[in-house]
Order: sequence, then structure tokens, then C-alpha cells
Amino acid sequence: MKKTLLVLGCFVLAMASCSSPEERASSTSTTTTTETPATTTETPAATAPAVKGEGEKLIAKSDCIGCHNKVQKVIGPAYVDIAAKYPLNDENVSHLADKIIAGGKGVWGEIPMSPHASLSKDDAKKMVSYILSLKK
Repeated sequence: MKKTLLVLGCFVLAMASCSSPEERASSTSTTTTTETPATTTETPAATAPAVKGEGEKLIAKSDCIGCHNKVQKVIGPAYVDIAAKYPLNDENVSHLADKIIAGGKGVWGEIPMSPHASLSKDDAKKMVSYILSLKK
């Protein structure tokens, strides 16, 4: 029986595959080890994981991706650039949620962000909380 050992961080997965006696006799065991460096991510207390996930899902279903990208500027700023500029706190979450709903111009350039008046304040806050949680 061939066995493969795969190490991912702190988790170990062992997989066995069945083979004929001839294959077992002619083959050697193979062990593959992959190490992933441990990383720590700090999640601000103001961002609950559920809100972060909901915000990301709301953004994915919206028209945001037409002008924004997570890591690079498109028409509007990248989400990581927004996160770098605004600390995650209730005041910024509320302010930026209002900007998403009302639209805006001038902070990131002359091209205006269209208003999203049909978006609820609660959903806009979830989206902003997710964006601001991307601070490096």
C-alpha cells in the first residue's frame, strides 16, 4: 500500500491508496512534506468574523467590482488602500457607509462614485467593515 504524508502547517493528512501486490513490491514509499510558514492575522475587535464574511459577500453581489479591486486601483481605489487610509472604528464605518449610499467625489480623485441609494445602511456598514479589515 502506498502512503503519502502531507503536512500543512499544524495539520497532518495521511492518504493511503490500494494497489496490487506486484505494484507494492516494485514501488517504494513516498513521503512529501510541505511546510507553510505560520502567519498571524490580527482582527480588530470591531470586526466580527460574521460581519466580515457578510460584507465580502455583499460586495461580491454588488456593482462595486466594476470600479474597485481588493488589491489594485481600477477606477476607484483598491480596498487595501482604503483600509490603509481609514482605521477600523465606528465613526469611519458610519462615515464611509454614508459615502457609499450617497456617492462621493474628490477624496480619491475627480471621478465620482455613483450613489447606491437602494443599499441599506446596515449592509453598507458590513461592506465597509470588511474593507477596513483588510488593513495590512
